[in-house]
Amino acid sequence: MSDTRSLFLEEMGLTRWQLRIQTTKADQEAEPVEANPPLAADAALPPAVTPAPVLPASAFREALSPTLARQAEIARMDWETLEAASRNCSACGLCQMRKQAVPGVGDRHPDWLFIGEGPGAEEDAQGEPFVGQAGKLLDAMLASIGLRRGNRVYIANAVKCRPEGNRTPHPDEMATCRPFLQRQIALLQPRLIVLLGKAAMHSVLGEDRSLASMRQRIWHYEHIPVLVTYHPAYLLRNLPEKIKVWEDLCLARRTMAQQSTTTG
Repeated sequence: MSDTRSLFLEEMGLTRWQLRIQTTKADQEAEPVEANPPLAADAALPPAVTPAPVLPASAFREALSPTLARQAEIARMDWETLEAASRNCSACGLCQMRKQAVPGVGDRHPDWLFIGEGPGAEEDAQGEPFVGQAGKLLDAMLASIGLRRGNRVYIANAVKCRPEGNRTPHPDEMATCRPFLQRQIALLQPRLIVLLGKAAMHSVLGEDRSLASMRQRIWHYEHIPVLVTYHPAYLLRNLPEKIKVWEDLCLARRTMAQQSTTTG
């Protein structure tokens, strides 16, 4: 075994095994031979190991995919930056249809967060969610359980820009807008979330089951209780379903009351 290889083995903490040879007494009395003589001055040394450089955070963010980098950026935004970013967003095709984005409206320290699907024509014109006929019905729903918009209530949508023809937002559009909604929830920290319609349910809970199978149950987003019910626009076309929404709102009110009892 060469001296260089011996040095490598010693550096790695490995034992160099040697063959034992039977010796005579004369051999034992002879001058001992050093098993591992020191290296000559010109012997080859292993190359020095250079520590990997520590990348700054900015370089790490640049190494992320554009989608992940965008999500990370939005997740650090404060309210003013978030609303400005959503109003100027051009990450999907919905920006081409809008007059203006509709980030949301209401109390920024709410107990209740209601999330719909997306702005309609009137919301797109006024810049506020739920201001048309569906908005009037939502206000009546809130009043039925002692709430009113802006007072411990915040209202948002799964997407911030109006889909053409007031259609349901596509999954890819909701996925693009989801970081804005997630950051809103993180900033708001509501005590209860009520999802209005299947698109909102899909965006927040990631569920694609029927809304009927999801209602009248308590779900959770992070640590926040979540309930699912029908969108007010659906109720305008299906008036008999109002009784189901009333049942869902009663469950929401009981859930909030239980939270107050627990925390109190």
